[in-house]
Amino acid sequence: MKCLVTGATGFVGRALCERLNDDGVDVIATSRSGGILSSGVTVHALDLESGEVLPEWLASVDAVIHLAGIAHQDATASAYEAVNYRATLDLAAAAKSAGVKSFIFLSSVKAMGSPVGFDPRTEGQCVPVTDPYGHSKRQAELDLRSTYENSDMSVIVLRPALIYGAGALGNIQLLAKAVRARIPRPPERGGRSMIALDDLTELLSLLLREPPGGFQLWIVCDGRSYSASKIYVLMQIALGRDRSKIWLPLWVWRSICGMRDMLGNKPLGTTYSKIFGFETYLNTHLLASTNWRPALTFEDAVEPIMGTKGVAS
Repeated sequence: MKCLVTGATGFVGRALCERLNDDGVDVIATSRSGGILSSGVTVHALDLESGEVLPEWLASVDAVIHLAGIAHQDATASAYEAVNYRATLDLAAAAKSAGVKSFIFLSSVKAMGSPVGFDPRTEGQCVPVTDPYGHSKRQAELDLRSTYENSDMSVIVLRPALIYGAGALGNIQLLAKAVRARIPRPPERGGRSMIALDDLTELLSLLLREPPGGFQLWIVCDGRSYSASKIYVLMQIALGRDRSKIWLPLWVWRSICGMRDMLGNKPLGTTYSKIFGFETYLNTHLLASTNWRPALTFEDAVEPIMGTKGVAS
């Protein structure tokens, strides 16, 4: 089996290429800067904003797994549109022309718009998207559906929730830094859905081997809800510390988050809403449509994230 993977040097891409290489899949890997993976796979340089996939990269390819995109950056709206939206459609069209059997696009739950209320959402419960990142992903989803819904090329759109694992960045690392600095834990508030990196790569591997027909769109999460307080306590335990009875009130954490927003030149309240807000989803449709089942929880992955095996610090 032969597979083209874009974004091969990213957080998900590296793990996926290693998994596919172990499975004996012939991987054609691309990323913006190129390079060589630890498995020895050569990564071809491809700037999605200005470049195109070379025809020889798609020759005899069975599937394309499109991971590349702009995320967690202060990019312009035009850059998000060019890379996350238009380049996705161009790649899908090139794959279709080359006779590729399946096209898997890694979208995001951000394509569903901001959470409304406290109940977990399903795929159809979308609201208008206001941020450029989510908008670009949503537009790509809509055009893939309209173009390939009745195509003989299987098109699968995945909306993962927050992905965690060793090397994860963003607010997972913010909480890890606070734990290492011995800042008292946050109060119990909020909840969000997440998915382990290994479970996501397992799903991608399964879909590569057993692609469903037609157009499919699924939320990917482990079916649990994690609060910042719960994550914090698990991180403390991973460092060999007892669960502290001391905690900082919410207003102190709001101030800490506000300072991070100012230092990062982000709208006030951005970090606080991500850590203490409610953003949960249901994986019901994915479980009903595939044989994939999430095997891990955050507790299983916390030691690699913290870089420890429970040695007291």
